[in-house]
Amino acid sequence: MPLAYGIFFREISDQKHNFLKEGDLLTAVKRFFAPKKQELDMTQGGIAGNIIKFALPLLAGNLFQQLYNMVDTWVIGQTGDNAAFAAVGSVAPAINILIGFFMGLSSGAGVVISQYYGAKKEDKVHDAVHTSVMMTLIIGVVFTIVGVAMTPYVLKLMLRSDGGGETGVFAHAKSYLTIYFSGMIGLMVYNICSGIMRAVGDSQRPFYFLVISSIINIVLDWVFVMWCDMSVVGVALATVIAQLTSAALAFFSLIRTRSCVRVFFKDLKIDFGILGKVVKVGIPAGLQMALTSFSNLFVQSYIANVNLGGDFSPETMKEISLSSWTAYSKVDQLIFLPVQSISLSVTTFVAQNLGMRNVERAKKGVNIGFLMGACANISLIVIVMLGASVFAGIFNDDPDVVKYATILFHYITPFYFFTGINQVFSAALRGAGNSRAPMVIMLCTFVGFRQLYLFIVSNYISNGLLPIALGYPAGWVTCAMTTIIYYKFIFKMSKSRIIEVG
Repeated sequence: MPLAYGIFFREISDQKHNFLKEGDLLTAVKRFFAPKKQELDMTQGGIAGNIIKFALPLLAGNLFQQLYNMVDTWVIGQTGDNAAFAAVGSVAPAINILIGFFMGLSSGAGVVISQYYGAKKEDKVHDAVHTSVMMTLIIGVVFTIVGVAMTPYVLKLMLRSDGGGETGVFAHAKSYLTIYFSGMIGLMVYNICSGIMRAVGDSQRPFYFLVISSIINIVLDWVFVMWCDMSVVGVALATVIAQLTSAALAFFSLIRTRSCVRVFFKDLKIDFGILGKVVKVGIPAGLQMALTSFSNLFVQSYIANVNLGGDFSPETMKEISLSSWTAYSKVDQLIFLPVQSISLSVTTFVAQNLGMRNVERAKKGVNIGFLMGACANISLIVIVMLGASVFAGIFNDDPDVVKYATILFHYITPFYFFTGINQVFSAALRGAGNSRAPMVIMLCTFVGFRQLYLFIVSNYISNGLLPIALGYPAGWVTCAMTTIIYYKFIFKMSKSRIIEVG
């Protein structure tokens, strides 16, 4: 994190110096949004250096994005309302049904743009960028309508009830999701714009925009919740406003950039040939993410209905189990960030180098990326295991919540090593244009195997919180083993596997 702050403020300081020399505020703004050179050509230079240079700003940006999501949960946790806390922390699977599908689809756009960029075909990069932006605007409108309409039905499926009155988990979750989906186009526009920048090696601008939006979100959380007493509605509004801000900054940056990914309003249209290439890579990834998230609704429903024993009422057990899972999952999201950032770097690295038909360099990049991810995961596993009880109490100091969250940390954290195998090698496959295999593998393990595990355990072994929660690492291990077997022994990264970028 100090490194992230250092990168950001050093850049601001350097540009500020240049701004003052020119003495023109408008010029200053233009220089910030349209730097002379931000792309990173990963087809040249040291492999490890390229991956690190790309991944660090991405990691810092993701940290800021998670920071303001965590602040949402932390602020609600300080109100002492376990129902509101559980609601805000448990809605991610519902959100990710639509957002996950879009993120997968946009990854297809990133791969296509990266391969065109690696092949030095700037006219194709131009067409792919405008097709991707136009596609996002259309999907954004559709998903907003679908998201708001499906909210009550998804929550009934996830919570197995619509009870609790106006102050129960269901009511709070419904309020949050309705507001969130109403403004979700901001998140979608930011992600496609930042994905376009990352496709040509620019992971710094998206980081700066997330810094700004996260600060806005944190300030608004305090204003809306602590001062205006708006509870769940307040954190939802703060999130939407922050996401719209990051979207506006990222889009404006693409309008102002001097590179081949510059957006021109007059050129916004769908090139169906390029759209076909985007869909070929993106739809399998999108379906995988959406169906996995849909499956996680059922996982959440198992967690919401575990038997904690004792004298708890059914509604109290629901609040405690979901609150414990929320406290665990917020730290869980942080643990994933380093390997996620390295994986995105690997996708871009592989795509650019295969665009130049440099297969051996692409393979080396995958191996180096895996070693980096493994080191990061092992370090974080040690830290979290040693401080499990401290992490469990950060978001909610209710003794029962801390007790069960600590148990989750102790038993699940060691399995994070396996997530690195899955993430990095799946990223390599997508960078090579093969997103179908990761989709099939993840659906079979994260959806099929995990649901079978949960059904058997809950009905025939134990409906306790820990046995149910262990369905997650069971899926990770199965997925990791299947992915590495496919990558090493079945998939061959050869020219015949590369998307045709001509």
